[in-house]
Amino acid sequence: MASNGAVSRLDSLQASEQLHLLDEIDKLRLQGISEFVFLPQLIVCGDQSSGKSSVLEAISGIPFPRKDNLCTRFATELILRKSRTSSTNVSIAPSRDRPEPEYKRLCGFTEKLENLDDLPALIDRAKIAMGVSDTGSAFSKDVLRVEVSGPLKPHLTIVDLPGLIHSENKQQSADDVKLVSQLVLSYMENPRTIILAVVSAMNDIANQIVLKRAKEVDRDGLRTLGLITKPDALPQGSESEMAFVNLAKNENVEFRLGWHVLRNRDYHTRHSTMEARDEVETEFFLRGTWSELRRDSVGISALRSRLSGVLFRQIKTELPSLIRDVQQEIGKAQTQLSALGESRSTPAEQQVFLLNLSQEFFQLCKASCDGVYDDRFFGDSLTEMGYVRRLRAVDIKDTADTQDEKEKRLRGELPEKISRKDALNRVRLRLTRSRGRELPGTFNPLLIGELFHEQAIPWRSLATEHLEQVWRATKVFLENVIKYLTDLRTYDALFRYWIDGILEEKLQRGRKTLDRLMADCDKHPITYNHYFIENLQRTVLGRREEEVSKRLKEFFGSRYSEDNDSVYQGTFSFKALLSALVLQTEADIDTHACIELLDRMEAYYKVALKIFVDEVAVQAVEDLISPLWDIFSPTAVATMDADLIEKIAAETPDSQEQRLQLKRKLSTLEKGMEILKRHVERGEATLGEPNAGETGTSSSGNGESESHSEIESATIPTPDSQLAVCDIGTTNAQDRACELPTTYQRASRLVRSPSYPVSDEY
Repeated sequence: MASNGAVSRLDSLQASEQLHLLDEIDKLRLQGISEFVFLPQLIVCGDQSSGKSSVLEAISGIPFPRKDNLCTRFATELILRKSRTSSTNVSIAPSRDRPEPEYKRLCGFTEKLENLDDLPALIDRAKIAMGVSDTGSAFSKDVLRVEVSGPLKPHLTIVDLPGLIHSENKQQSADDVKLVSQLVLSYMENPRTIILAVVSAMNDIANQIVLKRAKEVDRDGLRTLGLITKPDALPQGSESEMAFVNLAKNENVEFRLGWHVLRNRDYHTRHSTMEARDEVETEFFLRGTWSELRRDSVGISALRSRLSGVLFRQIKTELPSLIRDVQQEIGKAQTQLSALGESRSTPAEQQVFLLNLSQEFFQLCKASCDGVYDDRFFGDSLTEMGYVRRLRAVDIKDTADTQDEKEKRLRGELPEKISRKDALNRVRLRLTRSRGRELPGTFNPLLIGELFHEQAIPWRSLATEHLEQVWRATKVFLENVIKYLTDLRTYDALFRYWIDGILEEKLQRGRKTLDRLMADCDKHPITYNHYFIENLQRTVLGRREEEVSKRLKEFFGSRYSEDNDSVYQGTFSFKALLSALVLQTEADIDTHACIELLDRMEAYYKVALKIFVDEVAVQAVEDLISPLWDIFSPTAVATMDADLIEKIAAETPDSQEQRLQLKRKLSTLEKGMEILKRHVERGEATLGEPNAGETGTSSSGNGESESHSEIESATIPTPDSQLAVCDIGTTNAQDRACELPTTYQRASRLVRSPSYPVSDEY
């Protein structure tokens, strides 16, 4: 059995860490971090007239104003701390959406309360400062903070929300019903929120909105604790009383955290002291049907301890994921700020901004044109986005299928494919209609140019289409670069006032280059390229080889084989073979001329085509791509006048406001991260090493380890928590509600280190 000293040290350690954790979460909430990430919190919500105000009054010991016929239009954060001296402070935690002057003004609202009776008047002054009223139509995102400390206060922070309204009336409109519902639901939807759902025993369970809302956001009931008020209003022994007793036993609406019951002051005892109230409540739960309930599930003392423990474990469980969320939000804010760039309200700041932007632009364009894709901007080449950003790799080929080619050919967009025989007939027609003084069997050399020009007609449209495709791909690439480097407003202005004009000039210059290249093609064919002779000889020799092979086959008949390895066996006349080979089969001298004319045109066409393709690539396309980085270089920025720089780089009021909001968000998140890191470091130092000589486990008589100290349902011990321990040996539904999910067990083990033995008495 462990010593009382070990238990005392454990209690002290747990109380210290509990206080520290709650204070740190309160600091985070005060910083406004809850606007960006979900914070662990405990909220009190219920229908109007459910007794919610009496619950808060019993927990805190201070009189909260009751206005059941009016709806509160803001959340109230009740912060309870145990201390040697008593004090009450009221302040406002303004929303980060407030303009800076209003934010600072509301931060300055803080008053110390000397007399608790003055609290209603002080809350009214706070409402005026926030600009809300009980009969207004707007709700405030500001939070009223009421900090109460004293010797008998628990370590607890609760967020009180307006009561849910059943229906509109003279004081509360349909808009009020909707707005209150939206406000409460926004808090309940926080996955890190513990919901204290207050229900009145005076109303049927099926008619209480709060339970319906709780089930909507917490389907499995993992983070909801039910609280029944006004049990004394039920007739003793009635079916309705038994129904609520069963509800308190977790047998009707089941929650993982179970249920609790309070008996608050009624109208006739509203002026009695808190001590008298507690005595009446204790006596009430000792008699009648309500005495069947466990002592740790009834009464205000057990509730304080239970709420403290539930909130503490929730914070411990959610802390790692909270840190991850804050880190992610910091990363998002930094990325958005980086996209906006530095502040640029003055001409000097605007020019510096453009100079920095142009330098990054220069580097990405140069890398893409050089085919060096190691910057993360280029992404994955297998994705469409990654492909279009690799400008040098973009393939602009016409991949039209056969059907498309037929349709284009009918429209005259593609040359018609004809046989050589038909081609010779066309050449013959041009030859006969263009005769001059040339001898029979020869042709006018100018006809080569005419035939070539006819075949080169599609070149202009094909080259223009190719140039425009490259131009469009270049523009898409530039759009991607600028969007990647800066915000959309700057991107739009930079293209409108600078890049679009330069790109249009480049396109027109490319078209003029094509006009010049086509003008060269329209001249009489001239070439000194040996490739022309080689093409011509290859064509002539190829046709001659076919003719010789044909005549050999005719001469030798079936004995002839084109197989190079075959050997002919037999006798033949060489003279007859020679006559067969040199036999002139083309009697029409015009046909001979047409063949030679067509051969020479085709040979020249191949030479001219290679030259034209190279010239288009070098003189037109490369003029678009290679000097692309000069479009928006630091040198180009230096030539801009002040008016142009302002048009491109000046921030809009929206951008300035966005920058301000992002800086506020980043500052809030970074301060929050500092708080979280301090706790992590402190937690490791506190719980990292067990004290020497205090290790071991206690066992019951049957040899089973007493692990119930690790699976408490109620709380970390405080002066009011001695009854708040579940015995896992029982099996009813109320006891099952006390068993914690795995995450709570792990959190409990972090606090109840095995280094500290727990006594059987505890």
